[in-house]
Amino acid sequence: MSRLRLNPLTGRWVTIVADRAKRPTDFAPRAAQVEAEPDRPCPFCAGNEEATLPALETLDDGGQWRMRLIPNLYPAFDGDEPFAVHHLGPVHVEAEASGIHEVFVYTPDHDGGAHELTDDDAAQMMYMLSRRLEQHSATANVRYTQAIINHGREAGASLAHPHGQLLGLPFVPGEILEEQRAFSRFEGGCILCATIEAELVGGERVLFSTDEVVCVSPFWAGSPYELLIIPRSHDLHLTDSSAGTLKAMGMAVRDSLIALREIHGDVAYNLVFHTAPHHYSGAYHWHVHLFPKLVTTAGFERGTGVMINIVPPELAAEQLRKVAVEA
Repeated sequence: MSRLRLNPLTGRWVTIVADRAKRPTDFAPRAAQVEAEPDRPCPFCAGNEEATLPALETLDDGGQWRMRLIPNLYPAFDGDEPFAVHHLGPVHVEAEASGIHEVFVYTPDHDGGAHELTDDDAAQMMYMLSRRLEQHSATANVRYTQAIINHGREAGASLAHPHGQLLGLPFVPGEILEEQRAFSRFEGGCILCATIEAELVGGERVLFSTDEVVCVSPFWAGSPYELLIIPRSHDLHLTDSSAGTLKAMGMAVRDSLIALREIHGDVAYNLVFHTAPHHYSGAYHWHVHLFPKLVTTAGFERGTGVMINIVPPELAAEQLRKVAVEA
């Protein structure tokens, strides 16, 4: 089983998962690819369903699946053990990495991606995500679920076929705890509602806005072309949002990726859904972060946690707006 180990310098958990090194990969170094199985079928393509565990949920269309939600063969979090901390010494603290780890194959097209989703598929992707989060919230040992899409080797994807992941965690991760604290101490209401109002005044960092969604390159962007996609409806949990908001958010994710591709081509990226922890009722407003992988995190950033962004968000938004309109 995977293990959680506490970093006593930061108070954050690290997950040790040796078995994930055994995963198949399309993105191995070139020398390794020569030795790999060149004819190995893609486990996420239609017709190769036997290569995965049975689907937990499937969206079908005329006998052909459009989306599949399957258990991860190499889970980082697995099991229903309650979260229990074990002190192995004065500084060694460990816990079982129990929880849920699922793969979300949101398109049968091996060479497709979220940028090619139709309006209906963008909506269905969000509806399925919402349903799975509801399922996770009913699991006793899962306190928070992180939904992600890693696209490209530089972003951490191991297989080329477009897919996302849902990781149900037995603890609330540090990044979410920091956001919770920020929402709680903000005296002007909601940070993200206030951000929407402030950004729409001048519009220089706004990529686009609709009745349901606002997409900005945030004032505090720590990396080039970083985007923040915010639903106008103030909902703590993604699962609290209406069908209309979910569809609009799915389309906003797609349209943001289209604009990025217009400028940078098939750029690698991390798409991160941040929602309030399950059963949390404090201050929060769910949202989506989009991090294009255009630069490498270097020693200064790793050593200090202070990011260096070489493209001002105002310039990034201006360039993205131009291609978004033209597209």
